[in-house]
Amino acid sequence: MFLSVFDIFKIGIGPSSSHTMGPMVAAGRFLEKLRESPFGIAGLRASLHGSLAFTGVGHGTDRATILGLAGFTPESFEAEKAEAALAAIRKTGRIAPPGLCELRFDPGRDLLFDYDRPLAGHPNGMILMATDSDGDVIQRETYYSIGGGFVLTEDELSNPPPEPTREQSRHPYPFETAAEMLAMARESGRSIAAMKRANELKHMEAAALERGLARIWEAMDACMKRGLAAEGVLPGGLGVKRRAGALHRALLAEAGNNLCAPHLANDWLIAHAMAVNEENAAGGQVVTAPTNGAAGVVPATIRYWLDHVPAARAALIPDFLLTAAAIGGLIKHNASISGAECGCQAEIGSASAMAAAGFCAVMGGSPEQIENAAEIALEHHLGMTCDPVAGLVQVPCIERNGMGAIKAVAAASLALRGDGTHFVPLDSAIETMRQTGADMCEKYKETSLGGLAVNIPNC
Repeated sequence: MFLSVFDIFKIGIGPSSSHTMGPMVAAGRFLEKLRESPFGIAGLRASLHGSLAFTGVGHGTDRATILGLAGFTPESFEAEKAEAALAAIRKTGRIAPPGLCELRFDPGRDLLFDYDRPLAGHPNGMILMATDSDGDVIQRETYYSIGGGFVLTEDELSNPPPEPTREQSRHPYPFETAAEMLAMARESGRSIAAMKRANELKHMEAAALERGLARIWEAMDACMKRGLAAEGVLPGGLGVKRRAGALHRALLAEAGNNLCAPHLANDWLIAHAMAVNEENAAGGQVVTAPTNGAAGVVPATIRYWLDHVPAARAALIPDFLLTAAAIGGLIKHNASISGAECGCQAEIGSASAMAAAGFCAVMGGSPEQIENAAEIALEHHLGMTCDPVAGLVQVPCIERNGMGAIKAVAAASLALRGDGTHFVPLDSAIETMRQTGADMCEKYKETSLGGLAVNIPNC
């Protein structure tokens, strides 16, 4: 099992990695397939199923699908061009994907929210179709957005390639569980970050890896700064006001006040985490960490460490990211990072575990303490439901990022007070999260059919 740090941390757009980025990526893959098609294509259609249908409008799934079919990608997204393209498509009922002729596509007719037919492979399913001049479907593909911006076709989901054996793996540290990770760390004398770096260097040059890690942190930091500078009401109709900027200004005004209470450290974490997820809710550029809905936890924890821990050095940020990615990869491989599959425990819980591990690492923690920190953070998110009000990634999602960051720092601090020995292994917490997600009622898994989503008045 190998998931790159750049699989876990991907630059994209809000408000959702599985509902916005994933469908846009799927549409791009479908265009690639059509460019190789021998058939005469005259039009396009799409149907959204399961969670993509139930919370699709609030998560921008319809917009993302249309823009993906028009050739937009999460990595190079430009908001002004996207708005102009959407307006033209809706006005003319025509779409012009790069490398293809102009095609029929009327969003009101050709984009269907199918609430009654969930697809079997995953809660986030969509079908993309190409039609001929008579309107008959001549090509189709089923895609599943499985969380964190990852997309698989129906065939890829049903027939995954066989995992390479330990002997076949070209990675020097091919750990698939936390127990294996710790064993390899003991045998090699290397840190988790060093092992993860060695695995990455089998795929790229060292300079490219460092540039990529620097770009990830640059995008995270820029997102926080935009979020702290922005004001106003978030889109979507709930009337949710941005709060991060006002909170941050109040904290700056109080800085240096000897009467400041120690618990205000939590407010710094919350301000930066909320800044990211307010930007995400507004459809801005964010970094999956491991998802958009949980994108604020890791950068807020890094910012807290840089600003409030005297020994912090920016040169260690790559170690933070590599350690966090190692933990995120274990969770994705052995459970899920998808709210539609396992609830919010898979998103905020995973992000908090990743941030706790990264923070513990840069604070000098041993591999055993790092694993302990990740376990504590994940354990205390088990059972958390995904119940976005009105299908928007706003309530309770934005505040949950602040709480996830607070738990990450607390978990790392507690682990650093010990010697790494503890009762519940991280692998057990991950498996418990997977089982809990499998048992969780569907209405609590990103459908907005239960929980807070149905208990908030006037929504």
